[in-house]
Amino acid sequence: MQRRLGSRLVSAAAITCLFVVGGSYHDMDFARLELLKLLAENPDIRTHVHEHYPAPDVIAQADFLLTYTCDRMPQTAEQLAALVQFVERGGRWFALHGTNSVLRFIEGGTVTTPDEQPEFMALLGTQFVGHPPIEAYRVEVVDPAHPLVEGIEPFETVDELYLSRLCAPVETLLDCHYDGRPLGSFRQTPQEPGRHPILYIRHRGQGAVLYLTLGHCRGHHDMRPLMEHWPTVERCSWELPIFYELLRRGLAWASGGPLGRS
Repeated sequence: MQRRLGSRLVSAAAITCLFVVGGSYHDMDFARLELLKLLAENPDIRTHVHEHYPAPDVIAQADFLLTYTCDRMPQTAEQLAALVQFVERGGRWFALHGTNSVLRFIEGGTVTTPDEQPEFMALLGTQFVGHPPIEAYRVEVVDPAHPLVEGIEPFETVDELYLSRLCAPVETLLDCHYDGRPLGSFRQTPQEPGRHPILYIRHRGQGAVLYLTLGHCRGHHDMRPLMEHWPTVERCSWELPIFYELLRRGLAWASGGPLGRS
């Protein structure tokens, strides 16, 4: 028995998830465990976990992609081409939090986010440029009729308010207001006040990328080698049931399952 996933027919008995989780300045162990638990809720999903983007043939064999990374890019032109081809031929990619980040620390401990990966960011739809210090903000629903956010009400979270540069047309489902506050250690000058996407779809070819910017997490040991001990444990939106609802809907969308509310 087969079912349709994007433009392809795949076995109903197994759905292959390529899960890339790794990078810097976040508690990747925590994020990995939480996302694996959600993936395990669907017994048909078989998950292959990687800390870096794998070889092109591995990417090509996936039914859907899931990424939770920070400052981790494809290392070869062949890997990038495989990711582009995966989406364009009908694949779905659920990208979380720092997947669109390139970070460079410079003098005085400040951070830049250089435009070093234009093709990769065009595939994702945006590139991270900075965030104010972690504090509370309100997430609003842009398209309440869309199945991915149907029935979801506006909510408050305490998280990194991601400011991103638009690199391609996107369909915004959730957003928030940025009031122009300073960007902490990021070298960039404050952005103009306005709306910034929290959850969006980047359509490309026959496939799409679903991007969710929420989900910062950090433990005591995750700022090495810049800092030996981070003083607090940060879980941010991971403490909210609504965040897990968005994750479940995103995984259902990516794996071709129903999007009904849990």
